[in-house]
Parts: sequence; C-alpha cells; structure tokens
Amino acid sequence: MKPNLILILFLFLFIAPITAQNTFRVLFYNVENLFDVLDDPDKEDDEFTPNGIRYWNNKRYYNKLNNLAKVITALGGWDIPALIGLCEVENEKVVHDLTSYSPLRKMQYRYVMTESPDARGIDVALLYRRDRFKYLHHHCIRITFPHNRQKKTRDVLHVTGQIITGDTLDVFVCHFPSRRGGQMESEPDRIHVASIVRSTVDSLKNSRQTANILIMGDFNDEPSDTSLAQTLTGTDLYNLFLPLSKNSYTGSYKFGDRWNFLDQMIVSGHLLDTRNAFHVMEKTATIFQADFLLTDDRTNGGRRPKKTFNGRRYEGGYSDHLPVFVDFGIK
Repeated sequence: MKPNLILILFLFLFIAPITAQNTFRVLFYNVENLFDVLDDPDKEDDEFTPNGIRYWNNKRYYNKLNNLAKVITALGGWDIPALIGLCEVENEKVVHDLTSYSPLRKMQYRYVMTESPDARGIDVALLYRRDRFKYLHHHCIRITFPHNRQKKTRDVLHVTGQIITGDTLDVFVCHFPSRRGGQMESEPDRIHVASIVRSTVDSLKNSRQTANILIMGDFNDEPSDTSLAQTLTGTDLYNLFLPLSKNSYTGSYKFGDRWNFLDQMIVSGHLLDTRNAFHVMEKTATIFQADFLLTDDRTNGGRRPKKTFNGRRYEGGYSDHLPVFVDFGIK
C-alpha cells in the first residue's frame, strides 16, 4: 500500500473520531408545523388532518419525519448533535415518532418537552444523547401576560443536565410570541417573555458560583431588537449569532426578499472562555445551508428554504426555517 494512502486511512479512522468526541454540537431547529394527523378537539389543528385544507395524511407526515431526520444526520457529520432544541412540535407523539420511527431511532435520543396552552397546540422540546448529557431535571416556565390574561403562548423549557466534564449545563428552549399584527405592535409580548427568561437566569447565577447557561430558540426578533439586545443579553449573556446577523444576504428565515435572523443561541460569559473544560468553540455559530434544504425563490429572487407547504401548495420539503448550530469544545 502506498504511504500516502496509509496516511489518509489513518486520518480517516483515528483523528476524525477523536475530533468528534471532543466536540459537543448543539442544534436548534424550527421544524415548521410538525403535526400528527389526528384532530385534537381542544386545539386549532384542523388544517393538519386528512380532511383539513392541507390534506395532511400519514404519507405526508412520515415524509416530514424522515426529512427532519435527514437534516439532523447530515448536520451531524462525524458525530450527531448532543443536544437538539425543536420548536413547532404539536405534542409528545410527534417527538416520539421522530425519535422512534424515523432514521433517528438508531441514535437513541431521549427528550423532554412542554405542554403549553398555545391555541394551535405547538410546543418546544429538547432531544439529548444520554452518553453526552446526563439529564437531571426540567421545568416548564408558563408565560402569562398581565395586560391580557386571555393571551396564550408557548412555555419556555428549562432543562438542567450534566455533561461529560462534570459541569452542570442549564438549557433554555424558547419560541417567543410571533409578529402577528405587526413587528412593533407585538414587540411588547416578546420583551415580556425575554424579561422572564432573564429573571430565571439571574436567579440561577445567584444560586451557583458558576452558571453555564445556554438559551436557544426562535425568538421572532433580530439580535439587535429590544427583546434580545436590551432585555435578555448583556450583563454576562452573549448572543453568538450577533456577528452573523450583520450580513443581510443570509439568515435562518426568509420573509419576502429579506433574510431574517430569528433563530439564535445565547450563552453565559463563562462558556466563552476557551480555557474552561467546556466552552464555545470560536466562530462555530453557523446556519446550516445545505443545498438540499434550499430551492429557487421564483417570487423574490435568489433562494429560500424548501418548505413543507409553500402557501397552500404541498412542497414536500423540510421547514420554512434553516437550522442553526454551535460547537462546544471539551477538554
């Protein structure tokens, strides 16, 4: 065997797996209306039923599950993500089906999720690998609006676990209120949720000498908007996607002809110190823009995410959002 070929095989078999084990990848993905086909009489899910306007049936449902599994495994590369935050999942059934009846079943993910009062029934969830993250406990932060007791939104999921370095990691998975009714008109709701998350984080920091905080989600705001730039971040919380958001030609969600940075991750300052056993790896905040996730935007030009539905037309794609991820280093 030629010496160069031997060297290539050595790199392939040994160095790559070692690198993967020293990396702790975290993914967040708004999976766009992951509904089962059953009608929940207490939720506004009629359109995602076989007799609904979208003709949502088992074939389309399982195609959606397989598509999402394809995204997660493709993004994982050498090593599938250790943590996966999801939003727009209808209930425990769809998360169970994703982890048990799609190609993800081989990965043996476990999960925790919310059961929110959201009118459409959508929730957030965290998938975790038990060999990389030891689940300790979780709780769901119920959001109420003092100015409107009838308003409903998604709970914030707070999960505490231990990583393989022995450090405790507190993870928050968020799906902030939408921009329905207009960005400015709806902004106070997102500022209110951000203040609740901020208060919870401050309590954790007061009770622990070192708090490792990871907040991820679809915030329905840009990193520069008030809910994130002034309410949630600052004072030792840093938005890893703020630098990327300065590029107007990319983003995680496309509205009309404009890309938006709605999907982000925020960490406590301690995690930015590369001297620590568990830390954010520099310049790894990334939007996953694999070619198969995109399609030509015939209306606005350029490209856009390949969706499950484009308007009412079934497109058979993945999501109207692109996934985002960050790599953490382990020493």
